[in-house]
Amino acid sequence: MTRVFITGTAGFIGFHLAALLLDEGVEVHGFDGMTDYYDITLKQRRHAILSGKPGFTATQAMLEDTAALDRAVDACAPDVIVHLAAQAGVRYSLENPRAYLDANVIGSFNVMEAARRHEVRHLLMASTSSVYGAETQMPYAETMKADTQMTIYAATKKASEAMAHAYAHLWGVPTTMFRFFTVYGPWGRPDMAYFKFTDAILNGRPIDIYNHGDMYRDFTYVDDLVRAIRLLIDAAPERPATPADIAEGDSLSPVAPWRVVNIGNSTSVRLLDFVEAIEDALGVKAQRNLMEMQKGDVPATWADASLLQRLTGYKPQTDMRDGIARFVAWYRDYYGV
Repeated sequence: MTRVFITGTAGFIGFHLAALLLDEGVEVHGFDGMTDYYDITLKQRRHAILSGKPGFTATQAMLEDTAALDRAVDACAPDVIVHLAAQAGVRYSLENPRAYLDANVIGSFNVMEAARRHEVRHLLMASTSSVYGAETQMPYAETMKADTQMTIYAATKKASEAMAHAYAHLWGVPTTMFRFFTVYGPWGRPDMAYFKFTDAILNGRPIDIYNHGDMYRDFTYVDDLVRAIRLLIDAAPERPATPADIAEGDSLSPVAPWRVVNIGNSTSVRLLDFVEAIEDALGVKAQRNLMEMQKGDVPATWADASLLQRLTGYKPQTDMRDGIARFVAWYRDYYGV
């Protein structure tokens, strides 16, 4: 592997993955639309850091701009494509669903077309734990049926999984989908709860805690997440000769070189415990505004990450309190508070 094309390098996860690969000596071409969904300055600073590393080049354009994406991929001629760019955020999908169709469906289709044309060794695409939707059996395993999405965001991500499976079957593109579980850490997204909680607590504002805090999430530290992606790059799926060749618990398709993999910490943490970790790291108590469950939310997530461990030998393991302390240290330094 010498050249990797990553969409979303000005974003939270794409930035961390690109930095990891660049530090290994891999050439990375980033592609990002720099949308104003949140503070563009944060995105620009991430790209500025990457630009200071040898081997990084970038294109600023939207995924829906097929010509711009094709030119960038053609110039890069990548061995691997990692598609992380998306319109994110469960709650924003209630306000502006069309943005999710444009970026997550049309944009993902354009990336898959580029991967097909270049016959890449491996196409890796981000999905989300939200595709498990109304499923109540936990921990979530990749082999579970996932047909009850509860938001347009989750539905568009499930659609990209289905389209990628079709492309893998039709064109033999080795494809891995990863389902992320509540990623957090330095350089994170300001729309995420932990980021908003930190900002509000430091500025004396109350924080909104949904379902009266009786919610659970499998919080995944960003360094663990990108390490898992890096290892999965080298674990491209192969089309099985027969369904009998698929190991028990493996999500490998019986008809395509396609697989879906959970990336999570395998621990479900109560939201109030998460809030207490932020308070302890800040040394300030929050003013808590306990609220009812918000439309589209699910009460809990919990990843079965055993398939990831079987494929890579790696298991995310950063303790939530350690991860929050690192985020708070970054936040204080970045904002000077």
